[in-house]
Amino acid sequence: MFESFKQIFKQKELRSKLIYTLVVIIFFRLGCAITVPFLNPTSLTDMVGAGQSSDFLSYLNVLTGGALADASVFGLSITPYINASIIIQLLTIAIPALERMAKEGNDGQKKIQRITRYTTLGLSIAMGIMYYFVLRNKDGVLNYYSGFAGIFSAIVIVSCFVAGTMLVMWMGDQITEHGVGNGISIILFAGILSRGPDAFMTLAGWWGMAADDPKYYFIVPLIVIVFIAMIAFIVFMTNAERRIPVSYAKRVVGRKMYGGQSTFIPIKVNMTGVLPIIFAMSFMSLPSMIESFVTPAQGGFWEKFFSLFHYNNMIYGVLYFLLILAFNYFYTAIQFNPVEIANSIRKNNGAIPGIRPGKPTVDYFSKIISKITFLGAIFLGLIAVFPIVFSMITKANVSLGGTSILIVVGVALETVRTLESQITMRHHKGFLE
Repeated sequence: MFESFKQIFKQKELRSKLIYTLVVIIFFRLGCAITVPFLNPTSLTDMVGAGQSSDFLSYLNVLTGGALADASVFGLSITPYINASIIIQLLTIAIPALERMAKEGNDGQKKIQRITRYTTLGLSIAMGIMYYFVLRNKDGVLNYYSGFAGIFSAIVIVSCFVAGTMLVMWMGDQITEHGVGNGISIILFAGILSRGPDAFMTLAGWWGMAADDPKYYFIVPLIVIVFIAMIAFIVFMTNAERRIPVSYAKRVVGRKMYGGQSTFIPIKVNMTGVLPIIFAMSFMSLPSMIESFVTPAQGGFWEKFFSLFHYNNMIYGVLYFLLILAFNYFYTAIQFNPVEIANSIRKNNGAIPGIRPGKPTVDYFSKIISKITFLGAIFLGLIAVFPIVFSMITKANVSLGGTSILIVVGVALETVRTLESQITMRHHKGFLE
C-alpha cells in the first residue's frame, strides 16, 4: 500500500489529480460551514443533530455529513442528484425513448446526464420547499412567517438550498473530470466521513461516564469491536463474486484463427450496492415526513400509528428488512438480464461447460442470479437492521451507521481500484524490455 502511495506522488499527473480532489473536498467542507439566512442553527442541531430520531431529517443529516443540522447552504448536499439518478435509471428501463438514448454511446450518455441535471434542479426545488415547511413547523426558521418578510425569507432559504445542491453537483462533476474516482461518490464519502470525530467524541464522553455507570466499560469496547467487524464483513462481501466459466470455440477468419480461450463472467454478490437501502429508507421515512406536517393528538390512533415507524420500534426494523429484500430483487431484475448475456455468449461462439446454449443457459443464469441475489439481500438487510437491534439490546443512544459504513467502504474500495488501474497503465513494460 505504501509503495502504491509512493508511485502516486512520483507521477505528476496522478499527483495533480489527487491534490485537485483534496482541494475540492476542502471547499465542500468549507461550504458546509456557511449558514443559510433566517434558519435557527441551534434549533436544527437539537432536532436532527443527534442522528437518532426516527425523523427522515436525521437520515438526510447523515448523508450530508451533518450539514443540515448546521443549517448549511449544503443542507441538501448531493441527495437530490442521487434521487434524480435513480429515477432516470428506472425510467430508462420503462421508457423506450430513454432506453434508445442510453444505447447511443457517448452522445446518448451526455443527453441522459443533461436530463439528470434538470431533474436534479426540479427535485432540489421541491425538496427545498418541503424542508422549509418542515423546519418552520419545528421552529427551525426564525420568526419571519407573515407578510413580505415571510415570503422573502422562504425564497432565500429555498434558493440557498437549491444553489447549494447545484454547486455540490458541479463540484462532483469537476472531480470526475479532473480528479480521482467518481466525484459524486467522493463528495458523499467526504460528508459521511466528516462525522467520524463527533462519533469518537461521543464514545470518549461515554467512557468518561463509566465511573458513574459501569455498563459503559462494556458498551464502548463492544461498539469498537463491532464497528471493526462490520468493516471487515462489508469488505469481504463487497469483493465476493461468483465466477461463471465460459469457453469460446476456435474459428478461422481468413488465414487467422480466433477464439479457443476460456474465461469467466464475474457476478458480484452485492451487485446493487447501497441502492436498495436508500429505496427502503425513503419509503420508511414517509410516515415520519407526514408526522412532521401534522401534530397527532397524544394517546390517539395516529400517534400510536406513527410510533410504529420510529427507529427504535421492532416493527420498523422488520418492515425495513423486508423492503430491502424486495428492492434488492427488483433492482437486480432490471440491472441483470440473463437473456441478453446468454445471447451475447452465443453470438461470440461461447458456451458454459456442461450447459447447452439457448434456453438452458438462460435458466442456468437465472438460477445463479436468484441465489446470489438472496445472499446479497440478506447481507444488505443485516447491515441496515443490525444497528437498530444493537441499540435496542444495549439501550445505548448510538447508531453504528451500517448504511454509512457500507457507502464509505464501497467508495474507498472503488477509488483504490481506480488509482491502482491508473498506476498500472503508467508502469507497464515497454516493447523493448
